[in-house]
Amino acid sequence: MSEWIDIGTLDDIPRLGARVVRAPGGDIAVFRTADDRVFALHDQCPHKGGPLSQGIVHGGQVTCPLHNWKIELATGEAAEPDEGATACFPVRVEGGKVSLLPPGAKTKQCA
Repeated sequence: MSEWIDIGTLDDIPRLGARVVRAPGGDIAVFRTADDRVFALHDQCPHKGGPLSQGIVHGGQVTCPLHNWKIELATGEAAEPDEGATACFPVRVEGGKVSLLPPGAKTKQCA
């Protein structure tokens, strides 16, 4: 069984923004939506590797800052008509604290 890693508080992540968590397998972008939902994706767009953490969060998506690809925060999948996906990671918020499963536990079913 994998153990959750504490990565800070909800207030550490800007609303409609992201915080980057450094990990051995690559950076993880932890996003916060306008309604305080939290998602975690590999910080790399599936198109050309753009830093998703620097993108614009809107609704349940983030737009890559390089070529405007829209990525679903819950799954890491590119929105149509684009194709591809980035890894997503299970994340939870309990008592205002945000936790993430270690990178070895990455899955496409994060929502």
